[in-house]
Amino acid sequence: MLEFMMKASVGDMVFGEDPAVNELETMAADMFGMEAAIYCPSGTMTNQIAIKAHTRPGDEVICSRMAHIYQFEGGGVAFNSGASVALIDSDNGTFTAEDVKQHINNPEDWHKAYTRLVEVENTVNRGAGSCWDFGELKRIRELCDSRSLGYHLDGARLFNAMAVDGRSAAEYGALFDSISICLSKGLGAPVGSLLIGKREIIRQGMRIRKVFGGAMRQAGYIAAAGIYALKNNVSRLPDDHRNAAALAEALRESSLTESVNYGGTNIVIFTLKPGMTAAEYLEKIKPHGILALKTGERSIRMVTHLDVNDGQIKKACEILATL
Repeated sequence: MLEFMMKASVGDMVFGEDPAVNELETMAADMFGMEAAIYCPSGTMTNQIAIKAHTRPGDEVICSRMAHIYQFEGGGVAFNSGASVALIDSDNGTFTAEDVKQHINNPEDWHKAYTRLVEVENTVNRGAGSCWDFGELKRIRELCDSRSLGYHLDGARLFNAMAVDGRSAAEYGALFDSISICLSKGLGAPVGSLLIGKREIIRQGMRIRKVFGGAMRQAGYIAAAGIYALKNNVSRLPDDHRNAAALAEALRESSLTESVNYGGTNIVIFTLKPGMTAAEYLEKIKPHGILALKTGERSIRMVTHLDVNDGQIKKACEILATL
């Protein structure tokens, strides 16, 4: 990937003159069967651009309480778009069309915010990498159409979901008005995300990206990493899922673990039994070369990716199971 990046042809992305950026955007749009795409520094930016393009100040966005746009984007829905959120509770961050229906405000009720957008996240980060039922996503699409609502997918780990459900990028592209995908994380690029969607959404998005400070100059060097990732690193994602499943099983065997939540992809979230904090546990495994993320006083998240090989996973499992 690094060698490929260094050979990139670059130009001024702001003026649409960077060949690598243009190639990446066209590749992604074609892959999903959507009209256009824009390249951005982060998934937070692509999500926030989409929300702003879909809404007006005072509108409301329906999403999960676990959603990344609500939990981990710094209050951006309010700060950037002046919108509020209607939160749906569930065990794994997914919900149903009926749940959405119950949260749509009556547009004739002046006391309520105007419901404008439904947002879903696939896979769900806080849901331990849980995947959506594709049939339910289709039912939500039908509801959005009947109520004239926008439909956005935070697909930071969408390729992980596709590796599980067997659906194609084009099938997802046919469902949503806009999709954000991350080229980092499981795909292995050092930086970068794409917002893909209908041409009008992307046209607005280009202006919003400029306002957000996301228009870069010779961005082809990092865009090339995204091209390489889409061409080479999608097919290997099941390896990460297999390794995460092994970690989940090892954690279930540990006497320190109270519960393990594994959604079937590359994320494991586990809770420790009372008596040990997450911070203490992380210090305990660090000397063994195992790094993880504290997500609560007694909860920890582990994520597998292409930089962790089978041998390292086997060793980690042996250590975790016997702690």
